[in-house]
Amino acid sequence: MTWRNLLCFAFVCVLTLPALAQEKSDKKGEPAKVETLELAEGKIIVSKPAAWKNMPPKSNMIQHEFRAPAEGEKSARITIMSAGGSTESNIDRWIGQFEGAKKEDAKIEKKDVDQTTVNIVEITGTFKESMGGPFAPGGQTKKMENYKMLGAILELKGGEKVFIKATGPSEIITDLKEGFVKMLSELKNK
Repeated sequence: MTWRNLLCFAFVCVLTLPALAQEKSDKKGEPAKVETLELAEGKIIVSKPAAWKNMPPKSNMIQHEFRAPAEGEKSARITIMSAGGSTESNIDRWIGQFEGAKKEDAKIEKKDVDQTTVNIVEITGTFKESMGGPFAPGGQTKKMENYKMLGAILELKGGEKVFIKATGPSEIITDLKEGFVKMLSELKNK
């Protein structure tokens, strides 16, 4: 390739990239619309990360289920549901879903966001995926090595709790973490 051809190629790339980025937002040049979710019977509003693809929930206990990234062999499963139990016992249950994990193996952070206490749990290891789900003990278990869970327990002022959990290959969850944390830090109470 000659210098002249190389310069022409670079010039075309510089002119084309903004158009391609605009094409991804929408046809009118406006940014893609942010999808919001109402949780806890509409008491909390969050903005769903764009990388999360809506999926039909695998259980009737789950209110929202997503896959991220939307395409490809490897992906994370993200679930959102309201449930009971103490925050501590639920964190312990999540840690117990990883083979040999102890509390000190998990990164646990607690912060207040717009009148909601947000507990964020991050744990990596061999995930014991229960084929019947976490509330069906005795079912088959599949061990998934190098997995990560990024979970959040939202404690509302009225005592309700919302659980948001992303589980998948470690590298996928690491890629999703920024959007997950941003969603939590921008949640709003109605």
